[in-house]
Amino acid sequence: MTSAVPNSRATESSLPSLAALSAEKRQVARNSMAAAAAMTLLKFAAGLLSGSLGVLSDAAHSGLDLIAAALTYFSVQVSDKPADEDHTYGHGKIENLSAFGEAGLMAVSCAWIIWEAMQRIFFRSVELHHSLLPVPVLLLSIGVDFWRSRKLGAVATRTGSPALATDAFHFASDIWATLAVLAGLGFTWAGARFGVGALRYADPLAALAVSVLILRMTVRLGHEAVGALMDEIPAETRRRLVREVERVDGVLAVERARVRRAGAGYFADLTLALPRRFTFEHTGELVEAATAAVQRALPKADVVIHTVPRETRAESIFDRVRAVAARNNVSVHELSVRSHHGRLQVELHVELEESRSLREAHSFVCALEAQILRNVPEIDSVLTHIESEPATIEQPEEVAVEDRKIEQVLRSAAAGFPEIADVHAIAVGRTRDHISLTCHCTLPDELPMRRVHEVITELEDRFKLECPEVYRVTIHPEPATDNTR
Repeated sequence: MTSAVPNSRATESSLPSLAALSAEKRQVARNSMAAAAAMTLLKFAAGLLSGSLGVLSDAAHSGLDLIAAALTYFSVQVSDKPADEDHTYGHGKIENLSAFGEAGLMAVSCAWIIWEAMQRIFFRSVELHHSLLPVPVLLLSIGVDFWRSRKLGAVATRTGSPALATDAFHFASDIWATLAVLAGLGFTWAGARFGVGALRYADPLAALAVSVLILRMTVRLGHEAVGALMDEIPAETRRRLVREVERVDGVLAVERARVRRAGAGYFADLTLALPRRFTFEHTGELVEAATAAVQRALPKADVVIHTVPRETRAESIFDRVRAVAARNNVSVHELSVRSHHGRLQVELHVELEESRSLREAHSFVCALEAQILRNVPEIDSVLTHIESEPATIEQPEEVAVEDRKIEQVLRSAAAGFPEIADVHAIAVGRTRDHISLTCHCTLPDELPMRRVHEVITELEDRFKLECPEVYRVTIHPEPATDNTR
């Protein structure tokens, strides 16, 4: 069973909100891409004019930012597409692929910066052209990165987009990388100004610091991206979901819970054990409650719930007999269990289609009795009464609406029971050769159901002794307080 289909009006009213969020994601991704392009050009120009490896490494980093921003823009466009025949779970995984590609680019950048820094420290020296040009460029970069990280973070929080959240973290970390480059430039200038030769290594060391930051982000982003692609989720997330569902009244156990993430969305697949005595309607209501519990733990999750019937410790013999009948898709009533010399005997009425032959009905009932004996070993014997279940709609004849003689006999029989206050709404009808009677019988409010059943049965027996021509009698008991006659 699955969660219920949402109300169409609610769905329609939520569509503009989803469209607005999607447009906001694309807009902030475009702005980030434009900012990355501008900063990359400025940093490369400043790095080439000054000869600073730190500035050039930061420019390379900004170049990766541009590629990452482009990947993010592409991924948020694709991820919002609805599911189709080729992508039944939607397109959300594209955001995780984008993050994985971004991690790969950052790893390449790390390798180049580390190589060049080692070359300048151990094998060759590069004279820097001290200039104030890189300083305002780097300060501008810090301001732009701060603005981008705040905007991207805010939209990522509202939309749950992993691609935007990755970019927000990335650009926030860029601020510290740029500060490291500024420090390297400052120390290099101080070394040349005051004759401290060791400070000439400040610029490549700053580049190494930038590469360490990039490497740290690469490992984190790569792990998160691979985890999402491998359907990895935090164990606490699954435990929280299971705890919420287990609180739903009627759930015996969560036998399996699988969760996967695709972009900003979650997919949850659960198998719930329910008491086997539950009806389909009750099970459907419980599935809706369990779906709501999952969505409390994982908002907006796409939920699929399977249910399996399970025997409970609290099941009585009656419950287990009814479970066998339900498994065979038949209705039973008048179910009773008697103890005779320490041995339990079960008696029940089984309703079978009236179109079945006696031989077919007897074979079916014998198999049903054998199943009951296997499933309820406490029972020693089973006695089954076969009743026909009407398969056609009876059309009453219009020759007689009521029969005064039959009504008088019923009232006379009812007068012999002190519990019966009155009988009313008496209707006599004829269908083909059969006469049927229906009526309402008023009884005391607090009369136990066992006695109610005995009174109704005895009234029916007395009535049929006087009117054996009546084929079917249906008596509806009602409490005295509800008798508004």
